[in-house]
Amino acid sequence: MKLATGQTAAPLVVHVFPTFAVGGAQVRFAAVANHFGSAFRHIVVSLDGNLACRERLDPGLDVTFPAVAAAKNAMLSNAWHYRLLLRRWRPDVLVTCNWGAIEFSLANIVPVTRHMHVVDGFGPEERNTQIRRRVLIRRIALGRTPVVMPSRNLVRIATEVWKLPPRVIRYVPNGIDLARFVTDGTKRGTGEPVIGTIAALRAEKNISRLLRAFALLPAGRLVIVGDGPERPALEALAVSLGVADRVRFAGHHQDTAAFYATFDIFALSSDTEQMPLSVIEAMASGLPVVSTDVGDVRLMVAEANAPLVTGLDDAALASALAGLAADPAARRRIGSDNRAKAERDFDQAAMFATHGALWRGGAAAP
Repeated sequence: MKLATGQTAAPLVVHVFPTFAVGGAQVRFAAVANHFGSAFRHIVVSLDGNLACRERLDPGLDVTFPAVAAAKNAMLSNAWHYRLLLRRWRPDVLVTCNWGAIEFSLANIVPVTRHMHVVDGFGPEERNTQIRRRVLIRRIALGRTPVVMPSRNLVRIATEVWKLPPRVIRYVPNGIDLARFVTDGTKRGTGEPVIGTIAALRAEKNISRLLRAFALLPAGRLVIVGDGPERPALEALAVSLGVADRVRFAGHHQDTAAFYATFDIFALSSDTEQMPLSVIEAMASGLPVVSTDVGDVRLMVAEANAPLVTGLDDAALASALAGLAADPAARRRIGSDNRAKAERDFDQAAMFATHGALWRGGAAAP
């Protein structure tokens, strides 16, 4: 970068994602990067080549997307290759995300640059138990670098299972632009209840569970916002359950605030989550949340909403949905409590401040 005399280049941050498809970690990065604008330069590595979340980035950002190959079953050679890339790029900080980027963490184990690692969750292979080999590698690669986690459940795993020292762990809850989701509620309660979900249509989101639970309800409509590899199977399931005429597959939308404004109930049916942004967005929209008991969801929602966080089975989800569908007053009351809790706990300002401090090299409190 050519600079005027006396001018200093903005810090360069390398972000490594297993994929840059639209997901919680990627959307959060886009929000933070957009907030700081020209204060940072960025290199974004998507190890699977998917750059769908690029649409969320401000076009004025200084960001490049180099193609980086990742050979299968070649952890050490990949790490050596990535180390050479880091030496070439000379970033001010390396930010790796989740297990899929661990080889970049290993590349910096003898430091080339400052490093922080972000953990948002696990793939389905680690949904129920941690893989011992991965635990050991995480312990080696992350024992001396800040590890940022948005959920209390992840902090517990990192401390009790990975045995990371408490001094490296940073609990940083996700935050959103709450003002985007304010609604006067006039689009709700005008007919049969509308149950909505917003999710990538992948196996771990288990939208089939939501469809089966919805099929147990005598009335209502279901709106599914999102797209992904599971969509054809889910559309076929809706037909086989006899509810296709009551289910709308709305597809992918970048701005989802208008959908939340039309929902009466928000539903999440995932097998695994940690701190889902969709739940925060639903709370900010003044919605009650019916969810499987995954990650931090029970801690995220208001106290009055906690009984609606259910076991991972169709009947429990259906029972919670049916109770709310029949009680408009409870929907309004719980939704109001959720909005108040979102305002108290999930404003994006604190998230911006902490991630910005870590990118700049500040300690950021454990």
